[in-house]
Amino acid sequence: MAERAKALLVDDRRDNLLALEAILQGLPVQPVGAESGEEALKHLLVDDFALILLDAQMPSMDGFETARHIKRRERTRHVPIIFLTAADRDSHLALRGYAAGAVDYLTKPFDPWVLRAKVSVFVELWTKTQQLQAQTEMVRQREHESRIVGVAVDEAMAALKAGLAADGVLGREQVEKAMAVLAKARPRL
Repeated sequence: MAERAKALLVDDRRDNLLALEAILQGLPVQPVGAESGEEALKHLLVDDFALILLDAQMPSMDGFETARHIKRRERTRHVPIIFLTAADRDSHLALRGYAAGAVDYLTKPFDPWVLRAKVSVFVELWTKTQQLQAQTEMVRQREHESRIVGVAVDEAMAALKAGLAADGVLGREQVEKAMAVLAKARPRL
């Protein structure tokens, strides 16, 4: 069974985290809460996320600094970030958010249905990416096994040709050697 998508919810106010969890209820995503940028970065060290909902204004490490750390790390730089903020007074905050690597910037209060739709899109993209990676790995594995089978067939053919070249007739020993080589490859066929 495929791993369930996770959304990292980052807000310094617990009631906002609970509200976000309620908004995401029923979507195919597991919400993971973090009450600070530092806590969010710790979660990102151990888990993979389909997206991050990040409060822009938090004490200590704000959302912009958190986003910069996220985008600097190889493992997390591809994770989409949607900034959420109550600060509507400064249009430059949205530009700061995009500059820090956000894919979107929503001002509170926002329409929960719009947020659900945006989260759904990123969860679906994450799921498709996971499926594609699994299929790619399966193709690589099959190609590897095919190469092993090809080598075994080549070795068997060489053993048979050697037997024919020696006296023009295949002896029992050459046939058994070729069959043994092919038998090793059989589980992969």
